[in-house]
Amino acid sequence: MVVHPTPPGSATRIAAPPTPWSQTLAEPKIHATAYVHASASIIGDVQVGANVLIAPGTSVRADEGAPFRIGEGSNIQDGVVIHGLDRGRVLGDDQQEYSVWIGQNTSITHKALIHGPCYIGNDCFIGFRSTVFNARIGHGCIVMMHVLIQDVEIPPGKYVPSGAIITTQQQVDRLTDVRAEDLNFASHVISINDALRAGYHCAEDASCITSIRNHVTPDHPTHTHTHGRSDATEGGRSMSYGLSSEVVTQVRNLLSQGYRIGTEHANARRFRTGSWQTCAPISSTYEAEVLKSLGACLQEHAGEYVRLLGIDTQAKRRVLEMIIQQPDGNPPAQSSNARIAAPTSQATSAASNAGASADVTGQVRQLLAQGYRVGLEYANDRRFRTGSWQSASLQATHEAGVLSELNAFLQEHANDYVRLLGIDTQAKRRVCEVLIQRPGQGAAIATDSRTSTPSRSDSAPSFRSYSASGNGHGGGELASQVRQLLAQGYQVGVEYANERRFRTGSWQNGSIQATHEAGILSELDTFLRDHAGEYVRLLGIDATAKRRVSEQIIQRPNGQANGNGASAPSTAGKGFGQSSYSTPKSSGRSTGNSPSSRAAATALAADIVSQVRKLLSQGYRIGTEHATPRRFRTSSWESCAPIASTSEREVLQALEACLQEHQGEYVRLLGIDTQAKRRVLELVIQKP
Repeated sequence: MVVHPTPPGSATRIAAPPTPWSQTLAEPKIHATAYVHASASIIGDVQVGANVLIAPGTSVRADEGAPFRIGEGSNIQDGVVIHGLDRGRVLGDDQQEYSVWIGQNTSITHKALIHGPCYIGNDCFIGFRSTVFNARIGHGCIVMMHVLIQDVEIPPGKYVPSGAIITTQQQVDRLTDVRAEDLNFASHVISINDALRAGYHCAEDASCITSIRNHVTPDHPTHTHTHGRSDATEGGRSMSYGLSSEVVTQVRNLLSQGYRIGTEHANARRFRTGSWQTCAPISSTYEAEVLKSLGACLQEHAGEYVRLLGIDTQAKRRVLEMIIQQPDGNPPAQSSNARIAAPTSQATSAASNAGASADVTGQVRQLLAQGYRVGLEYANDRRFRTGSWQSASLQATHEAGVLSELNAFLQEHANDYVRLLGIDTQAKRRVCEVLIQRPGQGAAIATDSRTSTPSRSDSAPSFRSYSASGNGHGGGELASQVRQLLAQGYQVGVEYANERRFRTGSWQNGSIQATHEAGILSELDTFLRDHAGEYVRLLGIDATAKRRVSEQIIQRPNGQANGNGASAPSTAGKGFGQSSYSTPKSSGRSTGNSPSSRAAATALAADIVSQVRKLLSQGYRIGTEHATPRRFRTSSWESCAPIASTSEREVLQALEACLQEHQGEYVRLLGIDTQAKRRVLELVIQKP
């Protein structure tokens, strides 16, 4: 541990006071590369690692519980308080005991309270005003705002939503896994604070300030990058390490998507035989450090081929191989050197077309599979030199349509530069920019015969087995059901059962491999034919929450009626928050246990029963409110008795009781998402 010097006007760094439990008078140990703001206070046995940022107004006080450790690359933001109890210790990663352990590359954000005994692992994010006490948080956890975590152990890779109170292991067991966008956000916070740390150091260096004032922004004004910078920076200085802007952009895109970076090199002989050798591994996920490692690899292997790798560590596969250096020193043409790996289950057949047609097809497929939109930009020679790209529009949202429009566009702009964009519409940012055509090198995009499917209109497969089953549904309705599930981000699954299994509810899982509408409908058609004499039901699956949101019987053997009411409601109605909604179509049959007969058994209207059933099937809770005409005019609603049950029958009974109790008043039905603590539906179901 390198002790940071204490210049005049620096932060308060004093020894721990003598106490009955500690006589050591231990002092903070702060690495020379760390930055501690002058208004921060650090007391006692605190070990601050390399490249740590401790922001203004923080209090790190190891005077009662000690020692504390703050790992390399972490940031402690404004107003954070870190303290510990005299008794109680946690085991750090170095197998030593600590009152507070904070791992590497972790963000403790504004006004959070970390109170020992406490362990927080590597690559974690602790949100604003959250409190962690007597707890252990594993590596890679994301804790959002205003959270209380006490007396629990959270395993690695868990997500804690804003406002949550986690004080029992049962609550921990219900936490969901962190998503890729959450990890990207946490990495972004780390990179921002890393730049701030470097900037604060730079502010004390006159030569560094001069270099910032004289810095000229590179030409590429239209590039939009994840962190809002036009180049990798360290302390405000351009740090491209001799890499082209195209390579820097590619690295930034890969890191923003959660991929790791690797490199390989080969001399001319090995290149001809495809015998690549690995450069030194790049373990960092920080853009500046990755670019530095890339630059070092290029310098070390100056007379050789070097290629950049994008690595999906979870799927254990490469998503990109791109040659970034040739022995002659000329920049390689990206269209012939970059290979984007599509998911293996959707790998395209070899294309005979020129250029990077198969690569572009794989890139489009990968973007759509990840939920991104595909866009285009084009530029003539003059605009290309000045970076003044012009936007083009793609109307299609499925693979076949996108590739068809892309083909037509490339032919129309054969003498222009064209680049493909991947767009995250929710975050309103670009995730990918790939040059796919240069003037005079236009080529049609290779389309796999499996993707030449109908558009999103109802020209779907006929589903002969399905429509022949007598359920009253046609292929168009099933296509609408599938489309609705996909539009909401759910996955589609299928189950089947013979008569015996159906009576006992022992369904067997089927398999749907496709992720786009046309492919799913095609697989469903085949599945229904293969199981023509069995019951088949369609599943809507929330992969994030690991639960089903819909179960819909779409085929019965020989047109028989459903005897056990296993069919769940369709999700093909209108979305929540609307004042009107469609009623599911009747099957034309009525049995003692069917949904229609259950609706008839209550005084409530069938559309209200359907709405309640739909909310319950999606895991929402039901509530009610009432208001007199005067209160209704001022929107002063009052709550009816709470409905704690999730049983449809008991919920309907509670609804009837509320309506009877408040006859002559307005009554509205509420759908409540208890996890997000918000309403998903407000619907007036009674008027005076």
